[in-house]
Amino acid sequence: MAVTAYQQAQQEGQEAVRAAILDAAVHLLVTEGPAALTVRRISGEAGCSTKVIYTLFGGKDGLSEALWLEGFARFERRLLAVPAQDDPLASLRAGLEAYRDYALAEPDYYRVMFQSAMPGFCAGPEAVMAAKRTFELLVRGVRACLEQGLLRGGTAEEIADLLWMAIHGAVSLEITGFYHQAEAAQRCRALCSSVLTPFLLPADRTPDERTEP
Repeated sequence: MAVTAYQQAQQEGQEAVRAAILDAAVHLLVTEGPAALTVRRISGEAGCSTKVIYTLFGGKDGLSEALWLEGFARFERRLLAVPAQDDPLASLRAGLEAYRDYALAEPDYYRVMFQSAMPGFCAGPEAVMAAKRTFELLVRGVRACLEQGLLRGGTAEEIADLLWMAIHGAVSLEITGFYHQAEAAQRCRALCSSVLTPFLLPADRTPDERTEP
């Protein structure tokens, strides 16, 4: 008999059980829509009892909040895993690449976090703070570039907003299937470079960026 995701997770501990249930829930949500996000359907998908879900999450509302938190926790870990570099501008670009990498690796969670996959869901204070922490990592990266004189002409928050808007638009189109991966990677890098160009000192622009008006 095949081992269910829940049974496998049981062998690894409670955190693994929690993650397995959330993965099952987000898969149902994205593939079948919000109506499928019931405790009974999730328990069937994960291979556990409904009691386990009520014990861990308190029901559907708690599970919805947990999906949001899990998505941002994974996102934050991915951004924090970007290797430190001596060049803040290179670190900033690497962080933007990590944003795209996360969206491609976790498209279901990305839809929960940024594409309103759960209509009517209202994030609580803890969930809102989780989202803000990830944005603050981008602001911090931009601020390091400003402090070293590698960027100028805007605040850290303004430039970070523009970068986030650009990268979000690009990866949202990509995970929806509008672009092939190799093409999308090139387009995404070009888009982020275009956003940064007005704030770069001429010496810090790439050869292609220096030819732009």
